[in-house]
Amino acid sequence: MLIRLLSFLASSFIRFLRLTWCVRLEGIHLLPAGRPLVFCFWHGVQAGLFAYARPGRVAVMSSLSRDGELQARILQRLGFAVFRGSSSRSGASGLKGLIGALRSGMDAAFAVDGPRGPLHEVKPGALLAARAAGGLIVPITARSSRAFIFDRAWDRYALPRPFAAVTIAAGTPLDPMHTSTADLARALLALDEGAAG
Repeated sequence: MLIRLLSFLASSFIRFLRLTWCVRLEGIHLLPAGRPLVFCFWHGVQAGLFAYARPGRVAVMSSLSRDGELQARILQRLGFAVFRGSSSRSGASGLKGLIGALRSGMDAAFAVDGPRGPLHEVKPGALLAARAAGGLIVPITARSSRAFIFDRAWDRYALPRPFAAVTIAAGTPLDPMHTSTADLARALLALDEGAAG
């Protein structure tokens, strides 16, 4: 009951914030059609990515922990298809669900350095899913003009403030058959450098 209430409050708050943001999209219009897309991002920027709302179109994976249960319910309320699993517990079942969603025509989203880091160290799950489903890897990030930064969180979670300018930037799509975890890390870091420059 508590998780249900918390998920309702959190998802309502995110919807409110999203309505106040001034959103700009970079590179999104260049993404190809015809193949499922696997959006890959670093932990910590995910709140800003809610500005790129695609209800019913994106599948995600959430861990089997108690925190993961709350996260899953919030994401479901926001319109995501959620599959439970992680790199440490029942990851294969969660990944299988995501691959099935990709094959059915949905896209997927991965925090590629999750679920517990180290920060900016790419795990192979997104590449495996894209290869199995014939999808493309899309590096993506969110930048905010003003954000609350949770310094004590391992990922320095950034929550854009009300009325912030939020930019969703997508990099060049990558063929997963010719992409390594190191290649993906470089592409994500290049997006970060573009934001700083």
